[in-house]
Formats: sequence, C-alpha cells, structure tokens
Amino acid sequence: MTARGAMETTMFKRAEGDARASVTIHVEGRAITAREGDTVSAALLASGLDVRRATAVSGAKRLPYCMMGVCFDCLVTIDGVGNRQGCLVPVAEGMQIEIQKGKREIGK
Repeated sequence: MTARGAMETTMFKRAEGDARASVTIHVEGRAITAREGDTVSAALLASGLDVRRATAVSGAKRLPYCMMGVCFDCLVTIDGVGNRQGCLVPVAEGMQIEIQKGKREIGK
C-alpha cells in the first residue's frame, strides 16, 4: 500500500469498451470515479483504495465477498446512514461513503 492508503495495484479491472457514464463518489473524503450502474462495492473494489472494513467482534479486516447481500462483509456508511450493504446499493453522483469500522454507533 502507498502512504495515502491506496493499494499499489488492484486485481479488479474495468472491461474495455465500458461506455457507461461516469459519476463521482466520495470515499472517506476522497473523490473517485465510478460508472453508472456500479454498486458501491464494485466501485470501491475497482478504485484500488484500501476498502477493508473492520468487523464488530474481532476487528478483523474484511472486503466485499459474495456481492449478493448474504455475507455482510461490505457494510459501509452511505450519506450518513450506517450498516448499508454496499453490494446492493447503486452509486449515485456525489454519494458520501465511509468504510464501516467496528460496530455502528446508535443513531448513525
């Protein structure tokens, strides 16, 4: 990883010829480009950012895994609402995303 928290490389690459419109989302305050129709998890994985969340019980680092809403390893805070499954939420222009670290605070 680099000092800025981005992975040196990512194994997730966009298909050539992907002509979908770009949208800008903000992850931990950093603007990244996603594609219209991407889920939050797909956009995060494609970004190359270190998007591992910390589990509530052990603090173990996790990445989105099943990409279909079963495993809950993709929990993020979206526009101030915690415990959102990033694999089920499509990106939207200007969306604010925070990687969930541990348990969600009550009321957030």
